[in-house]
Amino acid sequence: MSETRNSTRATRRLLTGVSALALAAVVGASILPLAAARADTAIELTTPVQGGPNFADLVEKVRPAVVSVRVKIHEGGDQVALNDGGPFGGDGSNNPFQGTPFEKFFKKFGQGKHGKPGNNGDQGNNGGDQGPLAQAQGSGFFISGDGYIVTNNHVVDGAVNVEVVMDNEKVIPAKVIGVDPKTDLALIKVEGTGHPYLHLAAAKPRIGEWVVAIGNPFGLGGTVTAGIVSAEGRDIQSGPYDDYIQIDAPVNKGNSGGPTFNLKGEVIGVNTAIFSPSGGSVGIAFDIPSTTVSTIIPQLQNGGKVERAWLGVQIQPVTSEIADSLGLKSDKGALIAQPQDRSPGAKAGLKAGDVITEVDGKEVADAKDLARKIGGMKPGAVAKLTVVHEGKPGSIDVTLGELDGGKAQKALLEKAPAAKGDQLGTLGLEVQPAGAVDGAGDQGLAVTSVDQGGKGAELGFATGDVILKVGGKAVSNSADLKAAMADVKTSGKKSALFLIKRNEEQRFVLVPVAAG
Repeated sequence: MSETRNSTRATRRLLTGVSALALAAVVGASILPLAAARADTAIELTTPVQGGPNFADLVEKVRPAVVSVRVKIHEGGDQVALNDGGPFGGDGSNNPFQGTPFEKFFKKFGQGKHGKPGNNGDQGNNGGDQGPLAQAQGSGFFISGDGYIVTNNHVVDGAVNVEVVMDNEKVIPAKVIGVDPKTDLALIKVEGTGHPYLHLAAAKPRIGEWVVAIGNPFGLGGTVTAGIVSAEGRDIQSGPYDDYIQIDAPVNKGNSGGPTFNLKGEVIGVNTAIFSPSGGSVGIAFDIPSTTVSTIIPQLQNGGKVERAWLGVQIQPVTSEIADSLGLKSDKGALIAQPQDRSPGAKAGLKAGDVITEVDGKEVADAKDLARKIGGMKPGAVAKLTVVHEGKPGSIDVTLGELDGGKAQKALLEKAPAAKGDQLGTLGLEVQPAGAVDGAGDQGLAVTSVDQGGKGAELGFATGDVILKVGGKAVSNSADLKAAMADVKTSGKKSALFLIKRNEEQRFVLVPVAAG
């Protein structure tokens, strides 16, 4: 009922806006009849005003292939009633602006009714007493005449019943064929043939191009809005393969899963998220590119899931400062922080500190680009990697494994004991050999205390971190660390790369030599 009341209030606000505009038009127009009366001539345009593009023909052609998607979800238990909710849970998890003044402004198209994200589990009835059913809604579009429809994963996530409302208001039952939470795409199907369907654009649109979005905002099916492509390659931290198109065509709750078109009537993207201070459109929306859709949907159609290759290395971006400290000519590529044990990358000889600059001869722009390139390959494929190791480029062939989304390292490092350690200059860190700290392992220096007013805290160091290497050299005591920092300074570099381990995961941190 709360979704219905919210939709009603939203509708009322829209009607109020329309009434205000109508009143303004009447007031503004009240002057014209006076002037016209004096001339005894009615004002009439003999030809239409020429202005921006007319989308009417495009909309008439494509609109029958766009549908509204209604789902029923358990309101209680593990499944959460979502009013078109998304991977960004109502608890703020995965919000890229969390902890900043903009945190409250970033929203998916609605969030969990109970302040929790939905469950990416079985799309059928999960059994058990999970409370009453609530209705959620989104959008979708046909991609084939035999009934296959693209929508968002978060629209059908946890659904026990799915229906499609056609453009002619006919309601048809649908079933979920497959989902891919990592790209937030889903494929559903209705019975029958001869359905009108749409084509996916073969390439991304150019920034500045006109686009048209059609969907089911606030349950108002068949709604058309227009705008331009504002930006490309947006990473909103919703998953490892983020590569969103940003548009300014107004989209709102209920538009999720709906298409955005270019002026040829091709689908250039699937609406999936908005940036909003109010919950409504402010002209910043994000689409999954058609190029991503065209690689994911065929796999869902054939097997109900997506198979992704696995390299098995933790990576991070190469900043200009990191590039300088490693002696690289540019900041392109992905820096390996840690190869995972027994992973394809580790077996092929990849090491922490290596920088992957190309995959099969194609340049790697950054860490996200590497994830997308590897994720787009099939398990068992051989990837030819161009790798810079200790300043020297080389080539490594890696037979890729299969990504298992359930794998996770959960070991936690014990907190440091109360014993005093060595002080590290203006970094404000206190350290001890790792072997002297329970749970820290046998290699490196364990951070036993962090001065919250020091440079180390500012750089992100935390109690329990283990410093493994500085400037590529292993350290086992504070004297090793200071000597390594001195070597970096002598070489003329302004910063040193610290390889640190936290919760069994490794990462590089850039530290100014003056702080050591």
